[in-house]
Parts: sequence; structure tokens; C-alpha cells
Amino acid sequence: MKRILCGVLVMLAVASLAAAQKDKKDTNEGPTAILNFLVLKEDNGKPVRNAAVVLHPVNSRGQQGKGGMELKTDLDGKAIYEGIPYGKLRVQALAPGFQTWGEDFDIDQEKVTITIKLKRPQQQFSVYEDKPKDSNPPPNDKKPD
Repeated sequence: MKRILCGVLVMLAVASLAAAQKDKKDTNEGPTAILNFLVLKEDNGKPVRNAAVVLHPVNSRGQQGKGGMELKTDLDGKAIYEGIPYGKLRVQALAPGFQTWGEDFDIDQEKVTITIKLKRPQQQFSVYEDKPKDSNPPPNDKKPD
């Protein structure tokens, strides 16, 4: 009886190992890359810690796919992700006090390093706001009536 029970347990162990190997092969459809991100302040080159680096797949028509992932930079402004499938990828970086940054990349090699330089917000101008008076206005070509 013990011999039968041991035989059954060995067969179950072998079957579960084979199933795990099959699942591993099914999920690994192609090559993957290791992405290294470095997020810096554009004005002084210092690292931006705790910046959000958001990754989204992009389809062949350039449209952002569903899903995605968010990484956070460390004290040195670095974030790493392993296992990104080759193909198009949209990368965005966000941090308080900086403009949002974004760019699409074609991931086609085993190791990719992406350096992101975040800019401080710029003053915006509106057509609805009063403009400062020009000290030298352009000449008026119209003659008075």
C-alpha cells in the first residue's frame, strides 16, 4: 500500500512540474528587455526622487493600449523594470513642480537606458489677458478721416 501511495505522489509531483514548465513556456512569447530609467532636473542635472514613471504598451497604429504600470524613482532618480516585451512603449514621467514628460520608444534590445530631463513649469500667456504696453508701438499707417 505504501508503495502505491509513493508512486502516486511521485506521478503527481512530475505532472505538476511538467505543467509548471508548460505554463512558463506559454507566457514567455518573445524576447524581453531590462529598462533603466534616470530622471533628472533639466536646469541643474540633479536626480528627481519619487517621480512617477508610467509605462504603456502602444499598438501598431500608435494608440496607447490598455493596462500599464507605474514605477517610482529612488533617491538617485533611478527606476528599473525587467521583463518588458520588445515593441512600442509609451513612457511618461510626472513629478510635483515639473512639467509632465512623455515619449514613445521602440524597445528592440536586451538593455535600454532612458534618461528623462524634467523641466520646471513655464509661464503661460493668454490672448485674454492684458499684455504689457509696448514702449515703441508699431506705426499706424491709417490716416485720420
